[in-house]
Amino acid sequence: MKAIILSGGKGTRLRPLTYTGAKQLVPVANKPILWYGIESIVAAGITDIGIIISPETGGEVKAKTGDGSQFGAKITYILQDAPLGLAHAVKVAQPFLGDAPFVMYLGDNLVESQLDLFLDKFNSRHLDALTLLCEVENPTAFGVAQVDSTGKVLQLIEKPQNPPSNLALVGVYLFSPAIHNAISNIQPSARGELEITDAIQYLINWQKNVESFRLSGWWLDTGKKDDLLAANQIILDSCLDLSIEGSIDEPSKVSGRVHIGVGTKIINSTIRGPVTIGKNCHIENCFIGPYSSIADDTSLIEADIEHSVVLKGAKIVDIKQRIVDSLIGERAQLKPASQRPKALRFMIGDDSQIELT
Repeated sequence: MKAIILSGGKGTRLRPLTYTGAKQLVPVANKPILWYGIESIVAAGITDIGIIISPETGGEVKAKTGDGSQFGAKITYILQDAPLGLAHAVKVAQPFLGDAPFVMYLGDNLVESQLDLFLDKFNSRHLDALTLLCEVENPTAFGVAQVDSTGKVLQLIEKPQNPPSNLALVGVYLFSPAIHNAISNIQPSARGELEITDAIQYLINWQKNVESFRLSGWWLDTGKKDDLLAANQIILDSCLDLSIEGSIDEPSKVSGRVHIGVGTKIINSTIRGPVTIGKNCHIENCFIGPYSSIADDTSLIEADIEHSVVLKGAKIVDIKQRIVDSLIGERAQLKPASQRPKALRFMIGDDSQIELT
């Protein structure tokens, strides 16, 4: 069994952050989104992983993620020259995949369920495709599956106007080598892409074994700011343990589940978890509220922040109003102004400088 993780695309819904970086490397709880998928796949026993990259951000993905040794895996990088669809990504990965069955995992998705149950069903029932499904409130925004009472997939429709169900395709799939023939027999959709839903439908039409697996936990597509903040909250709630590796002075107060990285200094501040703070940060005269993730090498002085994600090297100084529901890019700087609104909400790209006036 092999795996491919899709880490291309332009990330238009997370701009301006993704003008300068890959959306799959935006951190959730101070870990790149992409790495959660890698760890989940390795935990299921799959260590031969191909990562589909784009010309624009592939170098950054390779530099940050490496050869896979830090995850106990072997990673092969596969270039997709243009974002021509999920099935096209499988097509360019075919030399890597060979005749092996494989997991396809969208690199900007976070899924709670363990992959081992998904794999067990695929292997025990000798399937050609297994789709992971989740009930959603707005099925018109997703690829949607119609299934029978046994979980057999009858039909797949991409973003239907009249959905046959509320079961959306989660960004995790299992395929036998039969998918390659299906992809070679489909045509680009109206938007010019080779759709994986069309390839799966081809398998269904040819009476191949295509079934579904209902997701019981949460699923998050982190393509938008609010989705990413929600993912950050869920991960901090479910995965964060108390860990203090930096220094905290006597006037400071730390409560709840909080991680503070090596070399970080907390001075005259209140940290109320769940909160994760990276390495070599300077936090002084601040309130860091619940569901905040502060990356390495950041400086927060005279600032109040909660339910926000601050990326590496950012600097927030003398902002006395509460910063909430914000995503602040790498090396971004926020400076004070004379007039003070009651609350501030930001989505700030890398290397930005904001002066409040």
